[in-house]
Formats: sequence, structure tokens, C-alpha cells
Amino acid sequence: MSLTYVIPDVHGRFDLLSEALHRVHVHAAGNGGTLVMLGDYVDKGPHSSRVIARLRRGMPDGWSFVPLKGNHDAMMVAAWRDPAQMTRWLEHGGDAVLESYGGDPFVIPEADIAWLEALPLMYVDAHRIYVHAGLDPGVAREAQPESTLLWKRYPKGDAAGFEGRHVVHGHNSFAQGPELYGGRTNLDTRAWRTGRLVTGVFDDALPGGPVDFIVVQLPAQELQGSGGAAGFFRGIP
Repeated sequence: MSLTYVIPDVHGRFDLLSEALHRVHVHAAGNGGTLVMLGDYVDKGPHSSRVIARLRRGMPDGWSFVPLKGNHDAMMVAAWRDPAQMTRWLEHGGDAVLESYGGDPFVIPEADIAWLEALPLMYVDAHRIYVHAGLDPGVAREAQPESTLLWKRYPKGDAAGFEGRHVVHGHNSFAQGPELYGGRTNLDTRAWRTGRLVTGVFDDALPGGPVDFIVVQLPAQELQGSGGAAGFFRGIP
């Protein structure tokens, strides 16, 4: 059996990511597989720099590794490239990222930014489409705008897939999740705050939703960061 494991938004919770990766390896029992990350590696939680460092190392031999880009990852890149975007990013949890790098924005490595910037927006296999936020059903897959792939919110109860494939996404946090519908699965359980991260397990030979879940429950956590960095950056043109 070939399996795809999907880890949603971790938002700087290195502890959750580490435990989820350990549980994935145990579940795979040495068989390898595909690991898809749904983006939003940064902001809000305390250890964004460690999350990036771990993901940049990839996975062992026998694994396919597909880290996708999330809207928070894109905001971090935009802020680092253009100081005019900095305040918006900091207001969405970027101050915690700066703290994870020691509080100085100028020591964030270019290599970390370049890695985030180059992440793909979508992954497609025989039965499913994996994306951070979602897809517009009225637009061809190849023509989906980045804003939709990173920011879309599905209406509550929307069960549609996309062009015959099941959609697997995060972004739309629901603490009591995951949300399971006929055509899509939302795995985002607001893990950075709840401490509950749910990895979806999909059988590559079968269409539809997950065949199993790997649930990590660690202590809940409130928003990190004092907002001081936001004040620092308001003076930058």
C-alpha cells in the first residue's frame, strides 16, 4: 500500500511538527511514502525559524517530500522583500517569527526566504489536489490565481471537489476538525493554539478522503510575541 501523509498548518509549533513527523515514520513502518505539507510554517507560534530549518532538511530516502506554500509564508516573503509590507505581516503573527530569529529582522537568512518563496502552490496526484487554501470551481486548474490558492475560504458545508478530484487543504482553521466532506478535506485544526495537530493519511490507490488520521495533542498555547517588533517597523518607509 502506497500512502500520502498530509500535515496542515503548524505556524511555528516546532514541537507539534517534530512529534507529527515521528508519528508518520512509525505509521509508515519503514515503507516510506509521500509527505505533503500544506503551508503556513511561520507566524503566531514561537519557533518558526526551527520549523523552516527542519523542513529544509527534507525527508529520508524512500520518501517524496512536497512542502507547499501558505499565505503566511507568502506574507513573510513579501515583508522581507518590501518593508512597506512589514506592518501587515507583523499584525498577522510575524512578530513571533522575528523573536524566533533573535528579534533582528536583518539576520533572517536569505536562504530561508528564498526557500519559502520557491515553494509550489499545488500538488496533484491520481485522485487528489493538495493546496493550502482551495480552488475556484469556475476556473481551470492551470489558471487558478495565487490569491485563490493561498487565501480562499470555502463556504461552510461546501462539499465539492475539483474536476473529479478530492481537494485536501488547510487554512480555514476549525478547532474541532478535521472537516470531512465528499469532495474535500480540511485538516486545519488551529494547531498552533489548540496544541492538536491532525495528519491525514490517504491511500494512493483509492479516491476520496483520508483512510486514517495521526493525531498529536500537546499543550495549548496563546499567541506569542509582544508586538514590539511591529512598533519598530512602523518607522520604516
